[in-house]
Amino acid sequence: MRTRTHLPLLAAAALAAAGTLTVPTAASAQSAACTGYVGLTFDDGPGSGTTALLNSLTQNGLRATMFNQGQYAAANPALVRAQVNARMWVGNHSYTHPHLTQQSQATIDSEISRTQQAIANAGGGTPKLFRPPYGETNATVKSVAARYGLTEIIWNVDSQDWNNASTDAIVAAAGRLTNGQVILMHDWPANTRAAIPRIAQTLAAKGLCSGMISPTTGRAVAPG
Repeated sequence: MRTRTHLPLLAAAALAAAGTLTVPTAASAQSAACTGYVGLTFDDGPGSGTTALLNSLTQNGLRATMFNQGQYAAANPALVRAQVNARMWVGNHSYTHPHLTQQSQATIDSEISRTQQAIANAGGGTPKLFRPPYGETNATVKSVAARYGLTEIIWNVDSQDWNNASTDAIVAAAGRLTNGQVILMHDWPANTRAAIPRIAQTLAAKGLCSGMISPTTGRAVAPG
């Protein structure tokens, strides 16, 4: 029985060796299914909803960029490590989420530098991506971020989950994504967590996969 069970595998291996059959790996099969990549981003963590969010993303084969607030990274280092262990990317979202364009250059520097340190201390690595709170930026914010080697990332699609958007609306927003684009979501809304399985289905139906955000272009690309 054992021999007969393995005969198809042995035959496939022989054909592959002869060059008459290509046996796809899981990685190549997934790559073949991707006609483009999108950037899923979640702001304001880590917090009470992070574990459930990570579980849902992982179960649905999605990866995302987590734009963490420094104050929460410092308070929840284990959750930052959980983000990394779940194969997510960790970005900088300031320390206390102020309106940076209304702050002095020294305050902007403090908000960004303290977050870099908090995330690194928590085991999240040194972020390369920065999302200014509220998407508000100016030349000073950009220059300070650049000083820390950070690329500023805004978004192409706003899920409106911060504004009590329904799960249906969040899924629909994700459905508007096209190759290279980035969507704004948040770590804390229950409706966002509920939307994850359907977001995965919606993207898969369009041949889109969740990718990393390139520090060079600011666009979603295949994970490195």
